[in-house]
Amino acid sequence: MGGQLLTMRGIGKAFSGVRVLEGVDFDLIAGEVHILAGENGAGKSTLIKILAGVHTEYEGEIALNGEPVRFHSPQHANRMGISVIHQELSLIPHMSVADNIFLGRERCAGPGWVRFGEERRECGAILARLGLRIPPSDIVGDHPISTQQTIEIAKALAFEARVIVMDEPTSSLTKPEVERLFGLIGELRRQGCGIVYITHKMEEIYRVADRITVLRDGRLVGTAAAPELPRAKLIHWMVGRAMEEQFPRHKQEPGPVRLEVRGFTVPDPAGLPRPAVDNVSFSARAGEILGIGGLQGSGASELLNGLFGVHGRAVRGGALLDGAPLKIHSPAGALRQGVALLTNDRKTTGLVLGMSVTWNITLASMGRFSPGGWVRHGRERAFAEAHR
Repeated sequence: MGGQLLTMRGIGKAFSGVRVLEGVDFDLIAGEVHILAGENGAGKSTLIKILAGVHTEYEGEIALNGEPVRFHSPQHANRMGISVIHQELSLIPHMSVADNIFLGRERCAGPGWVRFGEERRECGAILARLGLRIPPSDIVGDHPISTQQTIEIAKALAFEARVIVMDEPTSSLTKPEVERLFGLIGELRRQGCGIVYITHKMEEIYRVADRITVLRDGRLVGTAAAPELPRAKLIHWMVGRAMEEQFPRHKQEPGPVRLEVRGFTVPDPAGLPRPAVDNVSFSARAGEILGIGGLQGSGASELLNGLFGVHGRAVRGGALLDGAPLKIHSPAGALRQGVALLTNDRKTTGLVLGMSVTWNITLASMGRFSPGGWVRHGRERAFAEAHR
């Protein structure tokens, strides 16, 4: 490993008088993967947003390559070699790979003139470094999530980033795609980049980590080399108490069958002749969790969307809820019959990002809060507050 890339000392931050970070120290060495761990609400995201120039008012000091720096904006942090790959990718799906990589820092010959040929050549060279053999002119949205994530990494390299933050990078990847990502991480290490890696998955932590730093309730618990921090101690650092088992087993006696699916078939959404789900049957009992597994493209999402009425009357087969036939031809009909879906793409199909938290919580059940067509905002806010 190389020299010190990043030093953060005494970092503190408050929102409306509430302390979310208090005296946190963090550093990163060239060529290492440094895990930033902690439960939800530990302060990881706030620390990264300070590093990325999103939060510009904070306590403490930051140094890059030994030189003090204070970022004024995300663009400033990018120019200084800091790149953050968020869990929700920041690519524009309808633009080309090259256009995404150089968005906001186009290669210009003068006012209004873009050197597209130069951008494509540079893009091709960066993709080759990462082992990604796709044309720079390809549309980003035509590629799977794993490829889009590699494009995000290429975007970081185009910024000549030395500090790369990866926030839950495997959350939507299949096992082969995860292996490919780990290969890319190894290549970035060899190139001298420092990687801050955020994950809740224990197996990933000990697979890639050189060092581990744990935050809890906005404070630094400790930093240790990965081989010197046993799993039990890491969990103790994260939750503040010893745990006999990470996932303790609870004996559960399943009740009667609540949902029974018979011969369920969902046509391919793209119009291909082979159905996405073909003649599937299963049952789910009261008090049990039924897992539906499969690689990307196996039809698991299409099955659940079909049961929720997303595909309308195009589905075939039947389903019973508590012994009564389910007749679901739309999401609204599913909700009326007591069937809800938590989508795997909350940003696109789960939430309305331009609306408030309260409105998103109550959106699917507005009938409860608008008798006679008039919204009772007080009742709506009280419900949202009780269930947030």
